[in-house]
Amino acid sequence: METERSTEPIRLTTPIGEKDIAALKVGDLIEVQGRIYCGRDAVLPKLADMFEAGALHQLGLTLEGSLIFHTAVSPAGIGPTTSNKLEIEQSIPALSRAGVKIHLGKGSLGAETAAALKRYNSIFAVTPPLTALFSRNILSKRVAAFPEEGMEAFFELEVTALPAIVAIAHGENLFESLKTGRAA
Repeated sequence: METERSTEPIRLTTPIGEKDIAALKVGDLIEVQGRIYCGRDAVLPKLADMFEAGALHQLGLTLEGSLIFHTAVSPAGIGPTTSNKLEIEQSIPALSRAGVKIHLGKGSLGAETAAALKRYNSIFAVTPPLTALFSRNILSKRVAAFPEEGMEAFFELEVTALPAIVAIAHGENLFESLKTGRAA
């Protein structure tokens, strides 16, 4: 028997707690508000390397309970980039271990990355490329690290009602269930 999902999004505020993540299921609609981070191919590997080296504190960043949106920030706005790019996907396990609770982007992720998400009680959520919608939900933005990367710098945004769908959580994978015909 299939349980019905609410059409109302689950509202989360950063920093996001362990219990909040544990309660989410693949297919849940979520809306996040609060401080989030944005980064992609150029900066996420740098952040992961700094965490591995114990040097993340040098940036004055706290990733515990955070959301990282896989995007650049430009005057035109923000929109998701493909998360299974090598540089992005390889950074997800270390960043999850650093405390990132939600990785937000588009596309699917590999089995090893999904296993790391489960191990560190983090999730991957997807969102469509809706630059206009996202832009109106940005309350403020600033470069948090790596300003030399321009619009691909690591940004800190204050957002309200950033929408997404949980795609990978607790060993379940929306993309795999779609391939096999199983309902998520």
